[in-house]
Amino acid sequence: MPKTLTEFPHLRLAHLPTPLVEMHRLREALKARGAQHVPRLFVKRDDCTGLATGGNKTRKLEYLLGEALAQGCNTVVTTGALQSNHARQTAAAAAAAGLSCILVLFDTVPYSGRAYRKSGNLLLDRILGAEVRVEPGDADAGSVFGELFKEIESNSGKAYFVPVGGSSPTGSLGYARAYLELAEQAEALGLGKTVLVHASSSGGTQAGLVAGAALRGSGPAIAGINVYRQDKAAMAEGIHALACKTATLLDASTPPAGSIDLDGDYLGEGYGLPTPGMREAVELVARTEGVLLDPVYTGKGMAGFIGQIMSGKYAEKEAAIFLHTGGTHGLFAYEGEFASR
Repeated sequence: MPKTLTEFPHLRLAHLPTPLVEMHRLREALKARGAQHVPRLFVKRDDCTGLATGGNKTRKLEYLLGEALAQGCNTVVTTGALQSNHARQTAAAAAAAGLSCILVLFDTVPYSGRAYRKSGNLLLDRILGAEVRVEPGDADAGSVFGELFKEIESNSGKAYFVPVGGSSPTGSLGYARAYLELAEQAEALGLGKTVLVHASSSGGTQAGLVAGAALRGSGPAIAGINVYRQDKAAMAEGIHALACKTATLLDASTPPAGSIDLDGDYLGEGYGLPTPGMREAVELVARTEGVLLDPVYTGKGMAGFIGQIMSGKYAEKEAAIFLHTGGTHGLFAYEGEFASR
C-alpha cells in the first residue's frame, strides 16, 4: 500500500498550490514564427512558492527541514555555486524555522560579470542571516565539510546537511507532492494528453516528479532540459536512481529503466554560462507574458521548451506545461547579458 506524503516529517513553508496559468500570447508568438500544431501552453508558477522570492527548492525544504527538526538539529549546512537559488531558499527556510544556517559556496562558474560575485542570490543570502563561506572552485569539499562539522560540534551544535539542490530522497518528496498537485490541476481544466517540461539540474525535482507519477499511476508526461552537466547519460542515470529511492520511500512502483526524458541540447558551454537561446527565451517570455525567468535554469529550460515545440515534439499533446522553478533575481547577477539589448 503506497504511503501518503503526510506520513513524513514536514515543515510548512510554501504557498500552495501554485498557479497554473495559460500562456496565450507565447503560443501565438510561436505560431507566428512558423511552429506547426502548437499545443495549449501553460506555466506552473513554482516561482510563487513565497519563501524569499519563491522557487522550487521550497517544496523540498519542507521535508528536509521537517526531518532536521525531527532529529533535533540546530544548524543547517548546504552548498552550491555562488548564485545558488537553493542556498538562498535554504537560508530563508532556516530563518523561518529558527535554525542557524551556514552556506558553503564554491566559486565554480567561470563567469566574469561584474555583479556575479556581489548581487543576486549572494546579496539575499547575507540579508537572510546566513553565514556565507566562499571556497575556491577546486577546493577539497571533503576536507572543507569535515572541518566545518567538527567546528559545529565543538560549539555544541548539531548539523543537518542538505545536499546540492536538496536532491535527496527526502527532498524529492516535495516534487512527488508537486506532481500530484499539478495532475489534479490539469485534470480540473479538462486537459488530456499533457507534458510537463522543466529545467533539470541536480536531479531532485525531476526524480520527485517521476516518483510522483509512479505513485499516482497516471498524469502528465515528464521531460527535463539539462542545464547542469555535459554527460547527459550519466545525469539521466543519476536521476533515475534518485527517483527509484524516492519511490521506495513512498512504497510506490519502481520507475522503469530508461524512463528519464532529458534533452541535452540547450546547456551550451556549461552550467551557469549564458547562451543566446537563453537570452532570447527570457526576453520573449517577458515581452509576451510578463513573466521573468532566470539566466541559469528557467531561461535555458524555456529555450528548450520553445525549441521542442518549434520542432513539433509535442504536436500530439493537448497541452505543454513549463515548470517555472524560480530564481528570477539571478538576472541581476547577469545584468551585462541584457543591459545593452
